[in-house]
Order: sequence, then C-alpha cells, then structure tokens
Amino acid sequence: MVKEIERAGLPVVHMCTVVPISLTVGANRIVPTIAIPHPLGNPSLDMDEEKSLRRNLVEKALKALETEVDGQKVFE
Repeated sequence: MVKEIERAGLPVVHMCTVVPISLTVGANRIVPTIAIPHPLGNPSLDMDEEKSLRRNLVEKALKALETEVDGQKVFE
C-alpha cells in the first residue's frame, strides 16, 4: 500500500517498530518507533516525558515527509 500511495504522488512515512519489515515491503521513508505493544509511546514514562517522546517522533515523521528521497531511507 505504501508504494502505491507514493506512486500516486503522495509522500508517505512508515512509522514502525520493525525496520527490516518496512524495508522488505518497500517503504521509502521509515521512522523507527518505540516497541511493538506501544509504537508511539512508553506508558512507563511520566506525562511530560511521554509528550516529549511522542512530539519527537511526530517531528521526525514530518521532517521525513519534507525530505526528497531516492530509494529507501531510515530516519533515525
């Protein structure tokens, strides 16, 4: 699905916990996330740390959307 959306001209960021799977399916912009049960957060953090963690991941994804890529790129 990611490749088809990209082919239609819309940039896509694949946020995932298992980067090799994203590479296998052909995602061009990949942002690694936290853990399988909680990809975009960490329930053991306090509220401020959790908000900061989530904001960081979203900002990384937005930066990836702005970046021209030729092939696959993992945004660490």
